[in-house]
Amino acid sequence: MTNNIFLLADRYVDELAALQPMLATQMGVPGFDGQWGTQDPSGWQDLGALFKRTLSAIEALPPSELHREQFGRRVLKDHLSGRLDRIEHDHPLQDLNNIASPVQGFRETFDLMPKVGADDWELIASRLSSLHEAVAGYIESLSEGRRRGLVVARRQVEACVEQCRVNSGPGSFFYQLLAGVSDTQMSDALRSEVDTGTAAACSAYTHLANYLESEYLSDSVEADGVGLERYRTASRHFLLTEVDHEAVYHWAWQEVAALRKQMTEAGRQIDPVLGFQEIVQLLKTGADYVASSEAEFLSQMRQCQMDALNQLNGTVFDVPLPINQIDVQIAPPGATLGAYYIQPSEDFSRAGSVWYAKPTDTSVYPLFDEVTTAYHEGFPGHHLQIGVQMCLGDELTRAHRLAVWYDGYGEGWALYAERLMDELGFIDRPEYRFGLLCSQLMRACRVVIDIGMHLGLTIPEDVVFHPSETWTFDLAVEMLRDYGLMSPVDARSEVTRYLGWPAQAISYKVGEKFILDLRAQAEHETWFTLKEFHRRILSSGPVGLDHLKELILGSD
Repeated sequence: MTNNIFLLADRYVDELAALQPMLATQMGVPGFDGQWGTQDPSGWQDLGALFKRTLSAIEALPPSELHREQFGRRVLKDHLSGRLDRIEHDHPLQDLNNIASPVQGFRETFDLMPKVGADDWELIASRLSSLHEAVAGYIESLSEGRRRGLVVARRQVEACVEQCRVNSGPGSFFYQLLAGVSDTQMSDALRSEVDTGTAAACSAYTHLANYLESEYLSDSVEADGVGLERYRTASRHFLLTEVDHEAVYHWAWQEVAALRKQMTEAGRQIDPVLGFQEIVQLLKTGADYVASSEAEFLSQMRQCQMDALNQLNGTVFDVPLPINQIDVQIAPPGATLGAYYIQPSEDFSRAGSVWYAKPTDTSVYPLFDEVTTAYHEGFPGHHLQIGVQMCLGDELTRAHRLAVWYDGYGEGWALYAERLMDELGFIDRPEYRFGLLCSQLMRACRVVIDIGMHLGLTIPEDVVFHPSETWTFDLAVEMLRDYGLMSPVDARSEVTRYLGWPAQAISYKVGEKFILDLRAQAEHETWFTLKEFHRRILSSGPVGLDHLKELILGSD
C-alpha cells in the first residue's frame, strides 16, 4: 500500500499518462508519444474512475504532520475533484471551441514531439497514421453529447470547421513537418511512412470538418452566452475562489478608463498628434519600430528575455539552472492566433519555448507589443513560473509539478510579470510602454466582454462606449478593435474565444489583481522583500487563489 502522497502522486501521473497520451506528451512523460488514447465516452469513464480511485487512496493515507505531505494531499485532492466534476457534468461531450479543445490539441501535440532521430520520426509517423482513430473517438463523444442535448454554439462549430479545413488543406502544418529534415536523419522508407501518415492526418481533419459541418452544426445553438450558473461554475474552475462577477465587471470598466488615459499619455511620447489607431499603424510598419526578418525578430525576443534573466537572477528571482535558457519559435500554420508557451519536458531534455504567430505581412515583424508578450509567455512569466515548479521535486509532488494548472494563478502571475518588468525599468522605450498598456487594456476589455456577454449584462450608462446598450458579438468586436487596438480578424477570433471558453478570459486580470493585493498586504510583514515574495508565490506551484492567500499570509 502506498503510504505517502509523493508515491501516490507518482503512480497517478503514470496512470494518467497511460490514459491520456496527449497529456503525457505535454507533461514530457516518455513512453506514450506514438499513441492517442481513447477519445470516446468509455475513455472518459476510465479517466473518471482513475480520479475517484486516487481520491479514495488519498483518504486512506495515514495521518502525517509533515507540511509537504499535507500540502501535497490538499493540492491533489483539489485537482482531482475539479477534473472529476467536469467529467460528471459531461464537459468532454461538449468540448468544442476555437482555442482549447481536441480540434486544436490533436495538431498542437506534434509541436511538442522531438524531431531529431529516426526513433522520434517513427513515433510521429505512428501518431499521424492513427489520428483518424482519435478523431473517430472524439466524434463519438460529441455525438453522445448531441444525443443528450449538450451542444455548443454555432459560432464555435463554424470556427472549428475553418481550423480543420486549414489543417487538411494544401497549406497544412502537416505538409511542413519534413521541411529541413535531411536524408541523414531518416531512411527513404521512414520518410515514405511519414508522408503516408501526413496524408492520413489531413484526411482525418477533413473527416472531422465534414462531420462538424454536415451533422453537428444543425444541432448547435445560436446563443453564445452560457448564463450565470454555468459561468459561476467555470469561474470557480479557473480561479478556485468565489467572485462577485457584477462587481468585477464594474471594476474592469474603471480599469478600461484608467488605462485609456495612460495610453493617451504614452502615445504622446511617440507622436503628439496621432491617434491610437494611427500610432499602432506606425509601430507596426515604421522602420524604427520593427524587425525586418523572422530571424531578427526571434533573436530580439530571445535576447530581451535572456537579458532580463541574467540581470534579475539572484536579486529579484532565483532562477534554477535547468531553466536558464529559453527557446523562441514561430508557430506553424493552423495554430491559434497569438503567442503561447510550451513547458519543458519532465527531464528538461525539451526546453521551455515561446511560440509566436507568423504575421500576415512577413516583410515586417512589429516589436512594440511583443516585448511585453515575451515577458508574459517567457521570462519572468510562464517560463519562470512553470520552470520553478518543475524543479521543486523535493517539495511538490510529481502530479503537482506536471498535471496541475489553474488559470487564475498561472495567467495572473504572467500578467503580474508584465507589470513588474515595467516597474523594474525593462519597458524602457515609449513604444514598449505603449505596447504594455495595449496588453493591459485588452485584458481589461476581456473582463467586461466575457462577463457582460455570458451574463447578459448591459453596458454601464456612465461610460463612453455604447452606454446602456446590451452586449452583442459585433459590439464586443468593435471594443477590441477600437479599444484593444486589434485587427478585425484578430478581434473576431478573440471574442469567439471568450464565448467558447467561459470565464477563462477573466482569470488574467482577476489573478493579477489578487497577486497585487497579496503583495500590498505582504509588504507589512517582517519577512517581506520582493525576492522573498516572489519565492513564496512561485514555490507554491499552481494552486487556487484562496489557497495561495493562505500560503502567503496565513489562514484567518
